[in-house]
Amino acid sequence: MITKTHENPVLRVAPAAPAEAAAYFRASLAFHADVSDVAAALATGGDPGFVVVDSRSAQSWDQGHVPGAIHLPTALVPEQAERLLDKSVPVVTYCWGPGCNGATRAALALAELGYRVKEMLGGFEYWAREGLAYETWQGREQRAADSLTAPVEGECGC
Repeated sequence: MITKTHENPVLRVAPAAPAEAAAYFRASLAFHADVSDVAAALATGGDPGFVVVDSRSAQSWDQGHVPGAIHLPTALVPEQAERLLDKSVPVVTYCWGPGCNGATRAALALAELGYRVKEMLGGFEYWAREGLAYETWQGREQRAADSLTAPVEGECGC
């Protein structure tokens, strides 16, 4: 039993009470989706119930993007969202990857305009690293899955 939590860097701040933790994690799931779940929903071939928005630059979009995504750079959300998106359809935003907050800023701008929105964790980086097909200006491409990040046998089991 650990009694001196101040010496343990993990427990320097005590974990939240279970009900408080449950509320936090429930709220997190309301704001985030992961690459695997987005890919699985899109792979059904039917209407996934949401639209995917790539919030990166035109150059990044041309390098590769999620198939079927709508290109709407973060800076253009205020002037173009209503022309490109239906407010009755939830939006999932993404940018480059975990080191970029462009999808967060796009999600904020869309939420402020009245859209229901989630952010795709991992962004395009993890889409490609998981070996999922993507589109470029030259057509559909796919890289080998990165064994350190891709789910084992296509599914992480969580």
